[in-house]
Amino acid sequence: MSHRLSARPSRLSLLFFVLVFFFIGTLEEVVFGQRLGSKEELRGLYSLRSSLGIKAKNWPRKTDPCERWDGITCQGGRVTALDLSVLSRTRLGKISPFFSVDGLRNLTSLTVFNSTGFTLSGSIPDWFGSQLSNSVSILDLRLSSITGSIPSSVGNMTGLVELSLSGNLFTGEIPASFAQLRNLTKLDLSNNMFTDSFPPILGDLLSLKLLNVGHNSLSGSIPNELSGLTRLELLDFGNNSFVGSLPVTMFQRLIQLNSLSLSNNKFSGDLPDSLWSLSKLRFLDVSDNNFTGSLLGTAASFNVTDGDLNFANNLFYGILPSWIGLRSLDVSGNYFQGDLPLFQNGNQNVSVQTNCFRNATSQRNVDDCSSFYASKGLEYEDVDPSTPNQNTGRNSRNKLMYILVGVFGGLFLILVPLLLLCFCKKKSKAVTNQQPTRSRDLVSSGRRASNLGATSNLGFSLNLSAVGDSFTYDQLLQATSNFSNENLIKHGHSGDLYHGNLSSGARVVVKRVDVRILKKEPYLVELDFFARASHTRLVPLLGHCLENDNEKLIVYKYMPNGDLSTALFRKPENEEEGLQSLDWITRLKIAIGVAEALCYMHHECTPPLIHRDIQASSVILDDRFEVRLGSMSEVCVQEGGSHQNPITKFLRFSQSSDQTTPGPPSATCAYDVYCMGKVLLELVTGNLGISASNDAVTNAWLDKTLANISIYDKDLLTNILDPSLILDEDLMEEVWAMAIVAMSCLNPRPSKRPQVKYVLKALENPLKVVRDETISSSARLRATSSRGSWNAALFGSWRSSSDIASNSAVNKDTNAKYSGNMGSQGSVGEQSFNRRRPSKEIFPEPSTSVFPNSLDDIL
Repeated sequence: MSHRLSARPSRLSLLFFVLVFFFIGTLEEVVFGQRLGSKEELRGLYSLRSSLGIKAKNWPRKTDPCERWDGITCQGGRVTALDLSVLSRTRLGKISPFFSVDGLRNLTSLTVFNSTGFTLSGSIPDWFGSQLSNSVSILDLRLSSITGSIPSSVGNMTGLVELSLSGNLFTGEIPASFAQLRNLTKLDLSNNMFTDSFPPILGDLLSLKLLNVGHNSLSGSIPNELSGLTRLELLDFGNNSFVGSLPVTMFQRLIQLNSLSLSNNKFSGDLPDSLWSLSKLRFLDVSDNNFTGSLLGTAASFNVTDGDLNFANNLFYGILPSWIGLRSLDVSGNYFQGDLPLFQNGNQNVSVQTNCFRNATSQRNVDDCSSFYASKGLEYEDVDPSTPNQNTGRNSRNKLMYILVGVFGGLFLILVPLLLLCFCKKKSKAVTNQQPTRSRDLVSSGRRASNLGATSNLGFSLNLSAVGDSFTYDQLLQATSNFSNENLIKHGHSGDLYHGNLSSGARVVVKRVDVRILKKEPYLVELDFFARASHTRLVPLLGHCLENDNEKLIVYKYMPNGDLSTALFRKPENEEEGLQSLDWITRLKIAIGVAEALCYMHHECTPPLIHRDIQASSVILDDRFEVRLGSMSEVCVQEGGSHQNPITKFLRFSQSSDQTTPGPPSATCAYDVYCMGKVLLELVTGNLGISASNDAVTNAWLDKTLANISIYDKDLLTNILDPSLILDEDLMEEVWAMAIVAMSCLNPRPSKRPQVKYVLKALENPLKVVRDETISSSARLRATSSRGSWNAALFGSWRSSSDIASNSAVNKDTNAKYSGNMGSQGSVGEQSFNRRRPSKEIFPEPSTSVFPNSLDDIL
């Protein structure tokens, strides 16, 4: 009986706890909304899962999205936030990473949408702004590879508080409909390709605290309407094409402004006095413009604490104010005169070169300073009147310098003609004796010294018997069907290429060089190269035909897979299947083949030979996709070697290896490595045409692409990866490694690029590139401590370019302040922001182009 009584309380206790747990679970579901309660929203999420190709590990089936799905935030049983930046794609999703977000229409309670670093190729659909107009307050589409113009319907999203579209490929104008976004506190449109002027109507966005349109192609003047943005804390108009002077009253009401960047534009005139009344301003960058005027008066009384000021490369003049409390100051490239003030930090973070200061080094010469001040109707004071001996000392030094210049200049004018005369006599004698005037001890086989049948314009004799058979013109005319259009492969820069069939049945490619249009030298250079060099990685040359005075013909073995520019994507026999893409194993094989070919030219030939035309169309592929390097008409001996005559060496002595002047392609190994880096990026991204172009669009693409290559973050690579590649995890690491190698090859300083033999080692051991170099800081130090190791050479180059990047701490702090709710980004945000401060170190090669913005700040 007592046993039964004791059992009853235990059962009641168990029932009590069950009821309590049930109540708590129900309360949690009601209060915190942990379960999705809308079938329409569930349908929308599954639509997004399919259209975006989200991996099952992120969004598993048969589980509640609010409980188990990554990047989903719910409240009250409704989806309130969607963060794509933390998600991974399936293989099929990577193939077609388009802006396919129709499922968002079902998420009627969505307040936050973040796709930072998640590729959404294509343009924003017109419905996007209208369908999401009632709910979304934060829209973050940074670094999502979005193209096209922004639809005006985005202006209907009147609930927006933060709009971030930086780091994409947007074109066209900034929509005037943005003026309807009256609640907007952050508008970031930086690092795109917007054009036209800045809409003055955006001055109605009175809630704005951050406005960033830097790194675009905007033009026109700054509208005075922006003076009404009284809450603005950060304003960035840098790296555009704005012109004219700043409105006089622009800064009178911007009392909250603490960061202002107007750098790299075409502004002119004085800085308005209203600028110096901004008591909270801590970062000011007006460098690389045409601003002028004195910084005395109102500017001299500017009170700055722990600030960073950059006035570099303008036309400022007069006495430099002695500001107190500065962290850094850059006034280089102006015309400030007098004595350099002593700042609180002891001038440790002050750059003053290329001015007219008395007590500083690396200044302009007296004539430049005097001429500038005379043009302004002002007096230039070269010395301090209180120190008369200073004038005597400087004048003495100047006189001595002029005397030395005169003496050495006279010797130079006397010796150079004599050296040239001796050199010409020696060369004339050598040609008379029919002996080569240049030593080219190239590694080759079957070299023969007979039948020196042609002499090039370079002054050396050509051994025709060493360059295959001699064909008749009629033979090749018949083989190519009279050079018909049906047989034309392409128009090359050194001649037209035709495919043909010899009478023996052999398939050939014939280069037809019209010497009436092209100079004779290129085809002779190519024949001379093949006469002296032999390697399995070079396209097989079968012979030549030089009997026609107006046309010269070179015959190569036919390569079934053409060149890389046509083989990477090609039409299958069944055209309905779409283009077929080379798999990754083949692409890596091609990259190694190119490196082997250049290794032969750079390291096995004596003196080293430079290709100077490395691009996708130069990479010829045989029936097994083995590389046979072609396009040899630009080959030359490396500049600066011991093989050169004394005059050539002397004339090149003053030239830097990091040349930036326009001209023909550099005859340096570093130039070939740079070009190979672009080919490697083509293999990784599938974006053909990059290696053959140096225009502004290509350079902008390189900027954005390299921003997504990091040795510390593999996931960034998905933003630029060729969507046609299907990769498992190990292969993905190989792609990552090749991208890192490509970035090392594209180092802005030629002297810091790795030698091609190290590139070859890295491509042969791709997993070692990423696995050895990402283990720990100590492992990286051990790798770089061995100067003889290939990874030390490779990553030493990579780090050298990284070290060039520098940014103001104010910029970094301000950027971090406005990126708190943007989701997990890894290093994406940092890399994107680092591009805002350009450096003068731009891509010097190819030397015929000028990059719009620095790559140094990307690396």
